[in-house]
Amino acid sequence: MTNKKPRASRNTELAVGINRLSRAAMFRKRAIYKMLKKAKPASKPAAAKPAAAATKTKTVGGAKNGKTRVVPSVKAAKFYPAEDIKQPLKTRKSQRPTKLRSSITPGTVLILLAGRFRGKRVVFLKQLASGLLLVTGPYKVNGVPLRRVNAAYVIATSTKVDVSKVKVPQTINDAYFKKAAEKKSKKPTEAGMFEKPAEKKAIAAQRVADQKSVDAGLLAALKTVPKLKAYLNASFSLKNGQAPHLMKF
Repeated sequence: MTNKKPRASRNTELAVGINRLSRAAMFRKRAIYKMLKKAKPASKPAAAKPAAAATKTKTVGGAKNGKTRVVPSVKAAKFYPAEDIKQPLKTRKSQRPTKLRSSITPGTVLILLAGRFRGKRVVFLKQLASGLLLVTGPYKVNGVPLRRVNAAYVIATSTKVDVSKVKVPQTINDAYFKKAAEKKSKKPTEAGMFEKPAEKKAIAAQRVADQKSVDAGLLAALKTVPKLKAYLNASFSLKNGQAPHLMKF
C-alpha cells in the first residue's frame, strides 16, 4: 500500500490572511460559474408601470392671476435641518420577553452578585413584565427590601422557601419602582453654593405596608424550617481557589 501525498492547494498563502489569488480569481480558476444554476427567463414580461407626471395643471381664480398654472406634483419641503440628523436604522427584530431559567421558581433562594446588596441571599417571588425578578430578603432578616434584579446577576441555589401563602400585592409592578424625575439646574448659582444639603426622602407609607405584608408571610414560612433564617442572614463569599461554576449551591 502506497502513501499518497495530500494534493497541494492551488491558492498559496503569501502572508497570514493574504492569499496569492483573490476570491474572484479562484471563482474563474475552479470554473464555479459552470455549476451555478441560471434563472429561467419569465414567460411573460411584466408590464411596465407608467411613470407619474412631474407636474400638474392647477386652476387659479382671480381676474389678474390667469386661469391655470403649472405646478409640481410633489411639493418640496419648506424646512431643511441645518445639520444632518441621524435616522435610526429600521429593524425587523421584535422584543421578546425574557425567558426565566428552569432553576428559578417562586420561593428559590438567590445569591445577588452585583449592586448595593451583593453577596446577600434573597427569596424570589415572581417575574415582572419587564423580565426582571422581584425579590426580597426578607427585610426583617437581612435588610434587603422588595426590589427588582436582573436574572443575569444572580446564582440560583437548591434551597427553596414555601411562598404559597405569601400574598404579593398586584400593585407591585415595574411602574411601582420608578422614581420621579428631579429637575436640576445645570449652571451653579451663588445662592445654591450656600444651600444646605437636601434631606433624605421619607419612604412612602404604601411601600412600608407592602413590605410588612410580604415579610409576614415569609417569616411564617421560615419558622417551619430550622436554620433557614440564619442561612438567609449569612453573606455569600468565596475564598482563594474556589470557582463558583464548579460548586453546587
